[in-house]
Amino acid sequence: MTLPAGSRLGPYEILAPLGAGGMGEVYRARDPRLGRDVAIKVLPASLSTDPDRLKRFEQEARAAGVLNHPNVTIVYDIGSESSSGAPYVVQELLEGETLRAELAGGRFSPRKAIDYAIQIAQGLAAAHEKGIVHRDLKPENLFVTREGRVKILDFGLAKLTQVEGSDSGSKMPTATEPGVVMGTLGYMSPEQVNARPADARSDLFALGAILYEMLAGQRAFRGESAASTMAAILREDPPELSAGNRSLPPGLERIVRHSLEKNPDRRFQSARDLAFDLESLSPASSAAAATPAASRGWSRALAIAAALLLLGVLAGWGLRALRPRASSPAYQRLTFRRGTVYTARFAPDGQTIVYGAAWEGQPNRIYATRPGSTESRDLQLPDARILSVSATGELAILLGRQAVWDATGTLARVPLEGGAPRQLLEDVRLADWSPDGRELAVVHRVGGDDRLEFPIGKVLYRASQPIESMRFSPSGDRIAVSELSGSILTVDLSGKTTILSKAWLVAELVWGPDGREIWFTGYRKGEKFALYAVSTSGRERIVRREAGGLYLHDIARDGRVLLNEYVWTSSLAALAAGETAERDLSWMDFSLVTDIAKDGRFVVFEEPMEGGGPNGGVYLRALDQSPAVRLGDGSGFAVSPDGRWVLSRPAGGQSSKAHLLLPTGPGPPRSLEHEGVSETAWGRFSPDGKRIFFLGRAASGTMRLYVQDLDGSPPRPISLQGKQTDSPEGMPNQPFAISPDGRFVAAQGPDARIAFYPVDGGDPRPLPGAVAGESPILWGADGTLYVFIAEEAPSQVFRVDVATGRRELWKTIAPADRSGLVQIDTLVMTPDARSYAYSYERILTDLEIVDGLR
Repeated sequence: MTLPAGSRLGPYEILAPLGAGGMGEVYRARDPRLGRDVAIKVLPASLSTDPDRLKRFEQEARAAGVLNHPNVTIVYDIGSESSSGAPYVVQELLEGETLRAELAGGRFSPRKAIDYAIQIAQGLAAAHEKGIVHRDLKPENLFVTREGRVKILDFGLAKLTQVEGSDSGSKMPTATEPGVVMGTLGYMSPEQVNARPADARSDLFALGAILYEMLAGQRAFRGESAASTMAAILREDPPELSAGNRSLPPGLERIVRHSLEKNPDRRFQSARDLAFDLESLSPASSAAAATPAASRGWSRALAIAAALLLLGVLAGWGLRALRPRASSPAYQRLTFRRGTVYTARFAPDGQTIVYGAAWEGQPNRIYATRPGSTESRDLQLPDARILSVSATGELAILLGRQAVWDATGTLARVPLEGGAPRQLLEDVRLADWSPDGRELAVVHRVGGDDRLEFPIGKVLYRASQPIESMRFSPSGDRIAVSELSGSILTVDLSGKTTILSKAWLVAELVWGPDGREIWFTGYRKGEKFALYAVSTSGRERIVRREAGGLYLHDIARDGRVLLNEYVWTSSLAALAAGETAERDLSWMDFSLVTDIAKDGRFVVFEEPMEGGGPNGGVYLRALDQSPAVRLGDGSGFAVSPDGRWVLSRPAGGQSSKAHLLLPTGPGPPRSLEHEGVSETAWGRFSPDGKRIFFLGRAASGTMRLYVQDLDGSPPRPISLQGKQTDSPEGMPNQPFAISPDGRFVAAQGPDARIAFYPVDGGDPRPLPGAVAGESPILWGADGTLYVFIAEEAPSQVFRVDVATGRRELWKTIAPADRSGLVQIDTLVMTPDARSYAYSYERILTDLEIVDGLR
């Protein structure tokens, strides 16, 4: 279809053609209503003959229309041509040329390539935060304006239209078909080549290929045929950039390689991370405009000041020349297998490293290695966790079945050379040898509380929150402690505490070699794990931030740092009714499923980490793997039986005194106030959809289980154990299941065993044969309760007869690839148990020694 000048397309007057391609024809047009020129892309008429593709096009175009970023082309309008029905998109009119046209002139300078890549990454970050993935990023879809601004074109269109010809001239199938390769050859990620789901990390792979091409002047992956190009993407690395360009800034090659990792879990996990690393290489502008002097005296003053400044600069250069130059940190990798390193410590010789790891999905083992060795020696100890290594070469280990985040077991000691462990104390979480290697400080869990003891039996500190990390100072006079509450503090041997910093989520802390600072890996809300330090006077500073996360293990006496670079994700898998293969529904970096629609059409999940933004995000995604829809900020809990509402907690966290009902379709959200409740948490709809059950904090400060009608009447606490008491003690955030008639709630009681609590009052009835730690998932209409133990991996799901307690194994839940699998977080099921979805966490790590961190 060709539109002549002067013709009209909706309200727009066609002025002239701008170009044509596989994705349609582009025209310059005039919008008489606003008096501005626009670009109109008329897509192939074949889209209008396929209702499903047309609907998806409209959804994607509307989604792209909400983007408002200087590096993304603005979408003004969509419509369809009256005669053929061909859809069109109205966009801002750009003056300049595509990046492909610029690349025709050869490779770019590193400065220019970095500048362009930063702009592209920033545009991608804005789109990804809205839940929009491009999936066909390439130089043809990048436009450089005359002012040097890079604009990303065609968000939302790439996945709905025919992909342009590959290097071999062949056409690719439409991207809406399941199991079909989607993208443009040369820029497709390995997962796209394998016809697997593409997410934001696929865009980052494409950006890596484009950055490589800008720096090298040739494509990263190019074969003589489509098949050879695809093979190169899957199995080959492009030639080293530094071999042909010695002017590359240090670190740029690493960034490109990190972007082009074959495994998406090992790539940059967000466009913001990639932009951050690129910005660290971008030289800051030092140009400043000079203002003419107003008088001769002022000019003289400036001249004197300039002379003094010049003398100061020269003196500074002289002094700097006398100082040793600080070198960049040197990284040395120690492990080379796929899995997770949990804890690692330097041995007394400073060269041997003892660590515990689970490789290729196998149980955790304790190993020893040394720098320069590619192999590790299995110490032939039982399944245990390494806690500390003494100055005399003795290990403190934790025996027993270990949870990932809250490991509690039996403390034992064993020589580094091997032997049978000698058990010391039960219910221990952490331990650290005193500097002389004679005694152990321990975190001892007693009655649900954490007690810091040194020596064992003498309580120095009772923690108000679980203790996450604990280490002796080099001088042995103090112990550094981090709490789940976010506090970092020191405790001296008399029990005196000093709080140094607050509001952190700390993974691990270690004293610096001189004892003046405590180094730790952690983050504050909305950030990624990084390496920080806080002095004993409370002064904070950042030591190191990487694109991937960092986890600190130990610091040697000479200052070398032992740490993990890691990728930590939560993924979402689902099984649709009648199918045998699970589908990956993961979206951002930490997809946590919270519910599934009654008919199994879609899941509700939240993104609480970096990908969801500073306030987190509530999403809905259909099981057909169509794009996720962001419903709002905050945390999502449950979907109503009719599928129209999602129960959520607004942004602001647990301080919220109300729940928010988010519509899954058109319409505004609805606030549901809870009179007398100061804090809200997890909740569920009743089977008839007329009430909600939720956990909330009462005025007394205790967590309670409440029921409330959706008409806005005040919430009513459910009587537990025949009287008004707390909700299940110690388990306020555990899931519960509601009976099909809405009269009972199955929840964990104070003994962590499931019991049935009458909604209208009365004594609870324990589930016969209940197992401590099991959580209810679904109360079926046939009188069976589906239960599992969260945070196990893999996790067994049992069907339990509510009346008799008879149980049978229903299914074992785990992804096919168990490497780095640490736990199954959540599991949800449809009422008929034919569809289910679950989230699981995976941590993949590389253990490294870093020299030169200051």
